[in-house]
Amino acid sequence: MTSTQQQSQTAEEIEQYDVIIIGAGVTGLYALWRLRQLGFSAHSFEEGSGVGGTWFWNRYPGCRFDSESYTYGYSFSEELLQEWDWKEHYSGQPENERYLNYVADKFDLRRDIRLNSRVMSAVFDENENRWEVVMEDGYRARGQFLVTSVGILSAGYVPEFEGKDSFKGVSCHTGRWPQEGVDLAGKRVGVIGTGASGVQLITEIAKEVSHLTVFQRTANFCAPLRNSPIDDETQREIKENFPEIFKKCLETPGSFVHEFDPRSAMSVTPEERLEQYERLWQKSGFAKWLSNFYDVMMPGEANEDYAEFFRNKIRERVNDPVVAEMLVPKTHMFGSKRLPCESGYYEVFNQDNVLLVDVREAPIERITPAGIKTKDAEYNLDVIVFATGFDAVTGSLNRVDIRGEGGQTLKDKFANGPRTYMGVQSAGFPNLFTINQASVGNFVRAAEPLVDWVTEAMAYVRDNEYSLISASPQAEEEWTQHVADAGAKILRSQADSWFVGANIPGKARGLLTAPDTAPVMRAKRDDVAANGYEGFLLQ
Repeated sequence: MTSTQQQSQTAEEIEQYDVIIIGAGVTGLYALWRLRQLGFSAHSFEEGSGVGGTWFWNRYPGCRFDSESYTYGYSFSEELLQEWDWKEHYSGQPENERYLNYVADKFDLRRDIRLNSRVMSAVFDENENRWEVVMEDGYRARGQFLVTSVGILSAGYVPEFEGKDSFKGVSCHTGRWPQEGVDLAGKRVGVIGTGASGVQLITEIAKEVSHLTVFQRTANFCAPLRNSPIDDETQREIKENFPEIFKKCLETPGSFVHEFDPRSAMSVTPEERLEQYERLWQKSGFAKWLSNFYDVMMPGEANEDYAEFFRNKIRERVNDPVVAEMLVPKTHMFGSKRLPCESGYYEVFNQDNVLLVDVREAPIERITPAGIKTKDAEYNLDVIVFATGFDAVTGSLNRVDIRGEGGQTLKDKFANGPRTYMGVQSAGFPNLFTINQASVGNFVRAAEPLVDWVTEAMAYVRDNEYSLISASPQAEEEWTQHVADAGAKILRSQADSWFVGANIPGKARGLLTAPDTAPVMRAKRDDVAANGYEGFLLQ
């Protein structure tokens, strides 16, 4: 079908589905599979030219899991679990993309996915009680339910640097890395940003560029990943223990395989405390963060004690004491931002061809045709990489013109922060499930039960011969207040990070996800469902 034909679809030609899904990433693929099991007709519209979402777009060098591979994969199919071999404890982007393509093929999901289909608008028809979505190429589709599987970190953000478009070299954002790659060998490269993506990228490209200039605004606590291949014996053990692995993930606050030590750091001797810190330091992944004394993840003495241990570990790895102090985080508490995992990041700054620029001290004034000019100097570059993060959670929703009852837009409603009931629905937007907004922690482990709940809610509407489900204004008001009150007390709302929208100029500050742990959220949703979807209006 050509673009002209798509734009001239008659009302009779518009495809009709029970459910329309925006996105074919981790949650979109699972939602499609789950809806089929429940007897719904569903179709996914995906902006990319392939499936995989995050793992399709983020193909920058060094991109990989920071949670254990075998805790990240889908759990819904025992056959899939036994067939797929994760090759590394923390799998890289190419393998992760292959996995999601394998899933799409194995379960024949592609027949219900339209690729290269950026959804521009989604409008609720109050007469028909149906959502109509319109693609960038003019193609339209309608469905009773609409699911936004758009990702919480998918709307890339690049600051409005003066002269941004004047640069004569190559530039790109890590979240939109070209499929054909970028030739960096022997080039002068500038990387703006040292969050999780920047840390992974910088470590990898430092091996091949002629010169690397890193523009850092905020130093981060970056922990050794300690990745390694999975040997055959370990592979067998993993496959035998999937029930236990997933059970443990379900029981922990962030759905990770790690459990906090129930003791207070301050209840043991300084020697015992240091012994625990050192033991965890040698472990892989998030153990240093999520297997520590429980009060390390609370504002206070324990948090600062571990933070200073961490800072000293950084100092030990950087030869130049001045550069080391630039890399030591002092402006936020340990654990108040997601912990980037690294594989030799700090050692990069011991290389003669790597320069660290502190843009708090010398802000970037403009991008020039030849590179980047800060307050203090100008840097000539061949390539600029924007590792400048994402307009999290609401950003990808706001890039679709979503209109509910009375023509109100979700963007306007969320202008002062998300207003939802349990993150899944917003009053005045019937049959719309903002699915990623409610998912926190180890992504797939949190997303699977969430998709199960949402699809079962749709089945409840169908099986009880309702046509609409909508969050009640009262339930939404109470939930929004709960997020504000409880969110203000937790560690991840204490720093200026994407968790609270503080990385986006003009964005209202407030926790963008639920303040509750994953088990608490599941229990709350289950209670609501058990009570006939209490807090929702059914008609």
